[in-house]
Amino acid sequence: MDKHSNLLWTEKFMVHASDTDYRSKGKLSFLLDIMQRAADSAVSSLGLSMDTMLKARMGWMVITIDLNLQRLPALNELLNVHTWSKGNKGALWQRDYRIFDGKAVELAAARSIWALVDMDKRKILRPSALPVAVEPYLEDSVGSLPDKVVIPADLSLQEVYCYQVRYSGLDNNRHLNNARYVDLCCDALTLEEWEELELCGFHITYAQEAQYGEEISILRSSLTEEGVYVRGQGGERIFFEACLKLKR
Repeated sequence: MDKHSNLLWTEKFMVHASDTDYRSKGKLSFLLDIMQRAADSAVSSLGLSMDTMLKARMGWMVITIDLNLQRLPALNELLNVHTWSKGNKGALWQRDYRIFDGKAVELAAARSIWALVDMDKRKILRPSALPVAVEPYLEDSVGSLPDKVVIPADLSLQEVYCYQVRYSGLDNNRHLNNARYVDLCCDALTLEEWEELELCGFHITYAQEAQYGEEISILRSSLTEEGVYVRGQGGERIFFEACLKLKR
């Protein structure tokens, strides 16, 4: 195995019935789930397992994900996720992903920004806090650092429902798992919209952690040229801002 194959992690995932929606298509949150699982495996392969991270009271916090989608996977498809670190810029880490189907055709590609955090103090740590070196893979790139989501100031948002964080949404950092936010956004659309519109990507910026018991008001825009914007907030606190990239 050469050096580059150590830096590029690949992992296969089957699309099971529990991963699909009412159309037997893989959910958008499933794609983020397998991206997260592949990233965890990639870091673990360097000798930095999840158990090691938890014992050191360190964790990864995603800040922004920008995903472009060719199509959602179908039930029983075997997917191959490629992921690699692009290194850090200051305290921020960039990780890219490509997801391929069984014929090696790309379904999706994503760019993401992460921060290493102290789980107790909830503060961002310097990269030097990691006990192992994470070298960048330079043979591929999905693109530059993704921008944060910016919802146009003149765009009207309407509340569509309210969500309360419960047991089922919590991860091992004791806050709402990042893939669950995707379900919150997808639930803001009607079934008619899912029938009429084509999903071609997803862009989200996580502003604050949502913890057990907190209520999140889900607000959305009408369809714009970019898609449907979604915001999750509680009072004056904004938890996330996102854009479901949709077209007719």
